[in-house]
Amino acid sequence: MPIRVQTQDFDLSTELAQLRAADPKIGAIVCFVGTVRDLSDGVDVAEMELEHYPGMTEKALEEIVAQAKLRWPLFDALVVHRVGPLKPLAQIVLVAVTAAHRGEAFAACEFIIDYLKTQAPFWKKEQTPQGARWVDARVTDDVALAKWGAETSVGSGTAACKPESAA
Repeated sequence: MPIRVQTQDFDLSTELAQLRAADPKIGAIVCFVGTVRDLSDGVDVAEMELEHYPGMTEKALEEIVAQAKLRWPLFDALVVHRVGPLKPLAQIVLVAVTAAHRGEAFAACEFIIDYLKTQAPFWKKEQTPQGARWVDARVTDDVALAKWGAETSVGSGTAACKPESAA
């Protein structure tokens, strides 16, 4: 199960080609790419810095993908998440899912990103004209997670918490 947390950018075409080449039975590949916006809650964002808890983050992502594989007949799933300082328009995350049919692939991809947004231990700090600020979890992310009948059982549930160094 390919899970990577890295500082370097990823190439979408390369990642999808490698995922596709793994199995000729694949009939659907669905992917989501999250990017840095230049605006957050109406405030200009010059940069976003993502922090994570090495080891714990990868384990949480593996658990999320394993849960998706229990719910849908997937061939594979890929999660690549960047950390470090990122400028607007930069790619943050890639979630890609392969399955025999599009329905399972779409559902599993959405499930993985919904869980990742709320359950994986990542912390976001935005640089704005008013100074640096930590980004709290959004109610919309919790609503998205709830549609899967989920609680905070997958991962650590610490996505909204700030690292100790920021306290």
